[in-house]
Amino acid sequence: MPPSLRQIAGLALPALVVLAAEPLYVLVDTAVVGHLGSVPLAALAVGGTVLTLVAWLGTILAYGTTGRAARRFGAGDRAAAVAEGVQASWLALGVGVLVAVGAQVLAEPLARMLAGGESATWQDAASWLRVAALGAPGLMLSVAGNGWLRGIQDTRRPLSYVVAAFALSAVLCPILVYPAGFGLIGSAIANATAQTLAGLLFVRALLAERVDLRPHPAVMTEQLVVGRDLLLRGLAFQACFLSATAVAARFGTATLAAHQIALQLWFFTALILDAVAIAAQSLIGAELGAGRAAEARWLAKRITVIGAVSGLFFALVIGVGARWVPGWFSSDPAVHAKALVAWPWFVAMQPLAGIVFALDGVLIGAGDVRYMRNLTLVATLCGFLPAVWLAYGLNLGLGGIWAGLSLFILIRLVALLARLRSGKWAVVGAQLSRAHATS
Repeated sequence: MPPSLRQIAGLALPALVVLAAEPLYVLVDTAVVGHLGSVPLAALAVGGTVLTLVAWLGTILAYGTTGRAARRFGAGDRAAAVAEGVQASWLALGVGVLVAVGAQVLAEPLARMLAGGESATWQDAASWLRVAALGAPGLMLSVAGNGWLRGIQDTRRPLSYVVAAFALSAVLCPILVYPAGFGLIGSAIANATAQTLAGLLFVRALLAERVDLRPHPAVMTEQLVVGRDLLLRGLAFQACFLSATAVAARFGTATLAAHQIALQLWFFTALILDAVAIAAQSLIGAELGAGRAAEARWLAKRITVIGAVSGLFFALVIGVGARWVPGWFSSDPAVHAKALVAWPWFVAMQPLAGIVFALDGVLIGAGDVRYMRNLTLVATLCGFLPAVWLAYGLNLGLGGIWAGLSLFILIRLVALLARLRSGKWAVVGAQLSRAHATS
């Protein structure tokens, strides 16, 4: 029997809170730091974009792990599903340590590149990034933990871990920024501390399973092969967002600060909408792992409708909030005015994005990652990047940047709907053939 709406909601709603955690960290930072002035807010825009890049790339590992674990769980082998989590966690720890160490060397050139000629902005951004990156190992362990726990359809533990970490960050950030006198760096300390706590909690979850914790390079290699196409897809996403930030910086500090507000709200709503995709990954993987292709196709259509309705809801909320929301993050009238330029595009993207994210979840759960990789590369190279740099060349400002982001979403929407209708993604079995997943 296909999963009910209650089962979908039972996975999606806890995933909503978990997915929202990372952008919520930055949203809280934006609200707190924004009242320090436009330069600290612009610096947070640069540093926060780099840290969000790490988080988005980390979700690649989580998504690949969810699909693999869900198929094994659907086939009745929970132990094999958890074993996927062990190996994913070793990979996550290694990547997190590399990020933390690399940031100490690369923070300054990255900040300088993104901030352009604003020396005060890139200097503050580099200092923020060096401290915030110390939480990268915890962040990566968290996303890996989310991956395998979603695969076995356990949403209770990830929810409790993430809520605990976010509560710590929300309390620490304003205290460290203002009364403690750390200023901008206080928000970085709060982020790193909270992410480290979350990572330790997910490690504890693995220990509670009492499984073999030894690293197995052969399994990790398989995970890396499966994740290769998702990595390329993720890099294409980040090329879009990093380019958007770089172009916004070249239109001035007020434009960059306004872009930070709109972009972080976009990340927030995108990951909330992506909660439907998380449910899809787990449920579609389990249905195909159990050999139920017809049920998987029916479920995919139902999830698409849910994504569309969710996107319409957020479009309404964001549209109504246009007069008030920018003021939550900055008291500068120039920043408000620039943010309102991006707002119509931001609102219009929500229904389209709701469908796109839902279908992303369907295809990731099915392991149809090659198609997703190719589609995202085409949308980036032939859609967004030409549009955003044309906006820079023609001096179209923030409206041109967000028009390019809208084009990126539209291209993906058309192609994903075509793939859903074809049915070629619905391949059954406890383990995907390598040809289906990666060739």
